[in-house]
Amino acid sequence: MFKLKLKDRHKHLLLLVKENKFRLFLAMVCMLVIAVASAATAFLVKPVLDDIFFNKDAQMLIIIPIAVILVYFLRGLGSYGQAYLMNYVGEGIIRNLRNDLYDHIQDLPLAFFHKEKTGVLMSRITNDVNIIKGMVSTAVTGSLKDCFTIVGLTFVIFYRDWKMALFAIVILPLAFYPVVEFGRRVRRVSTGCQESMGRLNSFLHETFAGNKIVKAFGMESYEKKRFSDRTLELFKLEMKVVIARSLSSPIMEFLGGIGIAFIIWYGGSKVIEGTSTAGTFFSFMAAVLMLYEPIKKLSGLNNAIQQGLAASDRVFDIIETESDIKEPENPVQIMRKPHRVTFEDVFFKYDDVMVLKEINLHVEAGEILAIIGMSGGGKTSLVNLIPRFYDVDRGVIRIDGTDIRDASISSLRDQIAIVTQEPILFNDTIRNNIAYGNRNATNEEIIKAAKAAYAYDFVQDFPGKFDTNIGELGGRLSGGEKQRICIARSLLKDAPILILDEATSALDAEAESLVQRALKNLMKGRTTFVIAHRLSTIDYANRIVVIVNGKIVEEGNQEELFAQQGEFYKLYQMQYSNSQDKEFQPE
Repeated sequence: MFKLKLKDRHKHLLLLVKENKFRLFLAMVCMLVIAVASAATAFLVKPVLDDIFFNKDAQMLIIIPIAVILVYFLRGLGSYGQAYLMNYVGEGIIRNLRNDLYDHIQDLPLAFFHKEKTGVLMSRITNDVNIIKGMVSTAVTGSLKDCFTIVGLTFVIFYRDWKMALFAIVILPLAFYPVVEFGRRVRRVSTGCQESMGRLNSFLHETFAGNKIVKAFGMESYEKKRFSDRTLELFKLEMKVVIARSLSSPIMEFLGGIGIAFIIWYGGSKVIEGTSTAGTFFSFMAAVLMLYEPIKKLSGLNNAIQQGLAASDRVFDIIETESDIKEPENPVQIMRKPHRVTFEDVFFKYDDVMVLKEINLHVEAGEILAIIGMSGGGKTSLVNLIPRFYDVDRGVIRIDGTDIRDASISSLRDQIAIVTQEPILFNDTIRNNIAYGNRNATNEEIIKAAKAAYAYDFVQDFPGKFDTNIGELGGRLSGGEKQRICIARSLLKDAPILILDEATSALDAEAESLVQRALKNLMKGRTTFVIAHRLSTIDYANRIVVIVNGKIVEEGNQEELFAQQGEFYKLYQMQYSNSQDKEFQPE
């Protein structure tokens, strides 16, 4: 017999199974009924031959057919019961496991999503969990049922002829060799298949999302070739699994054939000598033939279990990933009100690269702070520290004097609204997208937010108005329309701290003008951090900081920074060097 080593994660799966004890008990009763019915089928062969065909007993001609009908009725009833109950348990376990996986992924920090590919994560939730479902609801069920059947049939063969039974049992350990050996190979290759499937999902996600660029650059043939290469890789791995699974059954059948050949010779000679009856021999043969069938099935079931264990490793690798962003033991609840935000000697590194250094910054409640600098200077990293998408490596960030690491994560993020450069919307109605951060908002509040974001008029042009579905990533809207929906969403959240991460840099002049008006409504009374690419969009800032290579190198208002003729002045010259009016006229 083979030994199956279970890790803690596999024991966790068994605990999920254990939660359905009552249904499992009923399922096992059904399996016992199937096993008894299978053993009874083999047992009835002897009276059929000896009593009916040889002794011509008329009474048995009535009793035995009734017994056969009863046996097969009970077998069918047991089969339905165990299939329904075990699949109910299996599907429930997989639903809980899938929910646990998704819940945990949602709780992981932003850094996790930057390292992992979206398609790979999707594959873990869909493909890998489905493979586990096959193990839990089918393989485990089949294993238990076949084990019960083996026990019942073994009793029959020992009851009929214990000497022949001993020889049949000797063959069993040899028959289990391919179960062990090929099961190991299946598990090893199955891991490769699942990883390859994850890469394939990631490729599909990228090429479907970026189909516009694929077509614009005429790269359809190139992407088709890349997809073909990936499916070939998956095909080769799948065929290795097929080979390992296909070889185990023929080898078991051959070893079983050797045992059956001996039984025919040995049992036949006893019938010829008159020391045994034909009924006994055929009853024994029927039991042995039926015995090898569940043993052979165990080979395929073991392969399914090995694949399921490989998939569970990939799923639990994610579930066991710990978040770097920890909830404090005694979290402080931050109350809704205007906030001041302070950075005290903050350092932050990402992938061992120091992104921010010696950041000291004090932003008063209601102040609008513009953050500018060249791409890659650390502007976005700075604002991402405020909602604890990442934690500082050194130093501290405070809101009204409270270290944000001491605050409840939910209450901290409840104080913050974000509008990013790339509008992020969901495949839902306009109403639900605006109310995304405030699910209890009234219809009047949603309309008010839409009007303040200058979105109301274009929403009214849709036949469904606020109940219009905007498509995947807001595909039915223009860039400016999407951004105004995002602004309406932030307005409705009504958070006292606002982060604008280059919110207008991707828009044309007309759309930018409308969005800027909407943003001014959004910034009123809020502590605002504005990351700006275009210097023309920060006229309303109370103060500007210039970040170069992760350090604040300049700070002040526009007039002060322009007069210094430092980094701000260089950025201005770069942006306006082709303008007819090269003179800067601060308001």
